[in-house]
Amino acid sequence: MNSYRTKGRFAKIEQIPSFFNLIKWLGLSLLVGLLVGSASSLFLITLDWATRWREEHLWIIAFLPIGGLIIGLTYHYFGTSVVKGNNQLLEEFYSPKQIIPFKMAPLVLFGTIATHLFGGSAGREGTAVQMGGAISDQFTHLFKLKPRDRKILIAIGISAGFASVFGTPLAGAVFALEVIVVGRMRYEAILPSFLAAVIANYTGHLWGVSHTHYAIPFVPEITPQNFLWTLFVGITCGLTAMLFSVSTHFWSNLSKKTVKYAPFRPLIGGAIIALAVWAIGTTKYIGLGVPTIVEAFSQPLDWYSFLLKILFTSFTLGVGFKGGEVTPLFFIGATLGNFLVWFVPLPLALLAGIGFVAVFAGATNTPIACTLMGIELFGSESAVFIAIACVVAYIFSGHTGIYSSQIIGTPKHLLYGRAKGKSINEAKAIRNAT
Repeated sequence: MNSYRTKGRFAKIEQIPSFFNLIKWLGLSLLVGLLVGSASSLFLITLDWATRWREEHLWIIAFLPIGGLIIGLTYHYFGTSVVKGNNQLLEEFYSPKQIIPFKMAPLVLFGTIATHLFGGSAGREGTAVQMGGAISDQFTHLFKLKPRDRKILIAIGISAGFASVFGTPLAGAVFALEVIVVGRMRYEAILPSFLAAVIANYTGHLWGVSHTHYAIPFVPEITPQNFLWTLFVGITCGLTAMLFSVSTHFWSNLSKKTVKYAPFRPLIGGAIIALAVWAIGTTKYIGLGVPTIVEAFSQPLDWYSFLLKILFTSFTLGVGFKGGEVTPLFFIGATLGNFLVWFVPLPLALLAGIGFVAVFAGATNTPIACTLMGIELFGSESAVFIAIACVVAYIFSGHTGIYSSQIIGTPKHLLYGRAKGKSINEAKAIRNAT
């Protein structure tokens, strides 16, 4: 009885430190959210200008090799300490060594804008996440935070960057908790992650930043047939995500083996991309590709669109250009879903929406965040279809991913159980040796 009373009194007292913890992280999340949200807004506004200017002056694509050389030289001489990008954020979370240099933010901003201006195929999530992590980590020394608090600070920088660049605060918050360790959620960061995501997203609205809207006008019932078809779509999305991840790593490894001087990799790669754009006679496979993503929800597209986007984006990033992978993954997934309408008896817009988030889930190993993103973007009516496809895609993408430094907390299946606690790269070595 005394033990029970003691526990009861402790439960009441426990709320006092919880209140101070809330105040502490509310203050830090407010700072990070405002700064990262503002930085993302600047990035999105500049990126929109670069995209429109390129499409109005297509001759600039001929200078993509020069743009690549400039990016390569910039990182070679000024950015060797931040060249790992998103993987560096993950590595600092697992094994803290030094504060993430603030120069990561302006360098990745410059590199991404230059990539898009000259005609590379890349995204924007990586830029926002890296800016978020670099900005938030500066408060570690300023406030003399403990190592455990620093880990949370990096997580909220990731959530703020992701949420503000896509306008999806719920997905952004959970993405930061889920992406760090495959199969495990970092619940110690759940409060500040949500706070920072909401504040950063709201900050973007204050700056007048708008986001693309997508619509799924009709969602059928979940019948046994539709359930099985959704499983099939999820499997296809998972295999496509694996293809993208493997392709990106392939081009990266190949460029490093064949071109020893790093600045020459985007120079040569840029020339190849520029020639490819000229040869196919369209710019729809470079840049973000948002117009094509929107079209995928309403009209049939070329069946090979998702394959060309995989090729252009994996090659662009593999040879050293900067930017994220997520928006190209949206493109790949939406156009894949658009293609599958010829085989799968589900509505076109629903298939495009499922592919949109499921390929992303498979490539980043974040099925829960992607499910929430689908709900935020398309509405709750399609939630069950999206959730099924995202989880299945996560399973069938295997122990691969666009973030090679991700640690496997829980293997996706027991066949490669020895991969637990290893990074994606280490898990691949284990798989090859089995």
